[in-house]
Amino acid sequence: MGTTEIWLLVAQVATLALVLVLAHRPLGDYIARTFTSTRDLKVERGLYRVVGVDETSEQSWGAYLRAVLAFSFIGVVIVYALQRLQAVLPYSLGFPAIPEGLSFNTAASFVTNTNWQSYSPDVTMGYSVQIAGLAVQNFVSAAVGLAIAVALIRGFARRNTGTIGNFWVDLTRATVRILLPLAFVSAIALIAGGVIQNFAGFTDVTTLTGGTQSIPGGPVASQEAIKMLGTNGGGFFNTNSAHPFENPTPWTNLFEIVLMLVIPFSLPRTFGTMVGDRRQGYAIVAAMATLFIVSLAALSIFEFTGAGTGPQLAGGAMEGKEQRFGLAGSTIFATSSTITSTGAVNSMHDSFTSLGGMMTMFNMMLGEIAPGGVGSGLYGMLMIAIITVFIAGLLVGRTPEYLGKKLGPREIKLASLYILATPTLVLLGTALSFAIPAIRDDVMTTSVFNPGLHGFSEVLYAFTSAANNNGSAFAGLTANTPWLNTSLGVVMMLGRFIPIVFVLALAGSLAAQGKVPVTEGTLPTHRPQFVGLLVGVVVIVVALTYFPVLALGPLAEGL
Repeated sequence: MGTTEIWLLVAQVATLALVLVLAHRPLGDYIARTFTSTRDLKVERGLYRVVGVDETSEQSWGAYLRAVLAFSFIGVVIVYALQRLQAVLPYSLGFPAIPEGLSFNTAASFVTNTNWQSYSPDVTMGYSVQIAGLAVQNFVSAAVGLAIAVALIRGFARRNTGTIGNFWVDLTRATVRILLPLAFVSAIALIAGGVIQNFAGFTDVTTLTGGTQSIPGGPVASQEAIKMLGTNGGGFFNTNSAHPFENPTPWTNLFEIVLMLVIPFSLPRTFGTMVGDRRQGYAIVAAMATLFIVSLAALSIFEFTGAGTGPQLAGGAMEGKEQRFGLAGSTIFATSSTITSTGAVNSMHDSFTSLGGMMTMFNMMLGEIAPGGVGSGLYGMLMIAIITVFIAGLLVGRTPEYLGKKLGPREIKLASLYILATPTLVLLGTALSFAIPAIRDDVMTTSVFNPGLHGFSEVLYAFTSAANNNGSAFAGLTANTPWLNTSLGVVMMLGRFIPIVFVLALAGSLAAQGKVPVTEGTLPTHRPQFVGLLVGVVVIVVALTYFPVLALGPLAEGL
């Protein structure tokens, strides 16, 4: 690892940490005020009247869940229809309708905040589909994640009630008061940094060698801002944030990393404020930060010390990475993207060293909780915190209580099912891809261009990304096939909504309880001891679940 690159890495991490620390308190408190305010904006009241919502009524967890599922189902139908009707829409750029299987996969992907793309966006999607379909879902899918997190926080904060809020109010406030203003300001900053924003279509130019090239344009900055801010990740161009029109300079690269992390790292402050004990929020953010730093350090070491003559001569494993970002900008971006549910890439993860690629996969296997996606990272970490409290109680005889709520069999079962849901989808999807002869033959002959250990890793990465609603990929995999379009689309939806069922059921169960008084047997959950235990539970659970399958792919390849 060269001295210059080390200092570049340290400087960027220090700058990133400073910005996130400065934003943590004001943004976290603002989000808390947004969801606890009793006043509605005029534009919000207008939206409620249009859709027929009574903003003063509260919902049980079952009603809240039904609203989430209904809204998401409508989103899938609309995005699917826009793709199938693309040829007759304005600003289609002459592109034909998108095939049925790919339309389903893309609709499921963007509605679930996954943003997996089995296609080249700049030669597949016209502006109408990009704006009315994909960009809209970038906002509302992130808003759904925020709403679910806030509903769970209310479960901890409320006493003896059967309600956890109103989904339609939470969705509207998350979009209008948080995501839209932040995305607007961020888009202007990106335009100032060189990201394009136009409706120019394709422009034919003469190259320096006398040839011709068709250069695509588009409203990129506006989509790039919410793509990062909402931890979405779907690129306007095929090379995603490696494209100079999406991410032109090291400055914009660091700014986009900030956008990925700023809301997830601020939400623990929201949590602490809403439950009335900010120390609890500090404990959660400390656990998130610890996991993030360790992951970044491991990935950076693996990439900077890549084995082989080529990497050593280049000063690191530079294959698949942009020279303008270097190894430091690439590893920070990759860690941020995979440890959140963003999935954007400024380098090709498929070209990382074997153990470096394993770290991007491992980040997703953690459950994307450090800090995770917008909303989903916080509620994922809180579910693991519940398991941690339970395990601590078993170890030292402490009463299983968290934030004044007793953790009985129902609560522990819901948290356990939440943790088991995603690994089940990952392992089952990967296993079926190789266990069924007809599917295995299709995968090995059509989708995998790198047979052997790395080919297995590509398929494992795809299902890990889909189940965790990340969207990044080992790009050597051809995923636009009937099997992968269908199976990954189903896994995305199950990976999004099955955990949401358990989260909302737990929120309802907690909200119905009274407050348990603190006693000498109550485990303190705001101290460094609990933070260490929480981090340990996260790592051990993931290691026990995924080590065997990692040993078959990236770990075996790296060793």
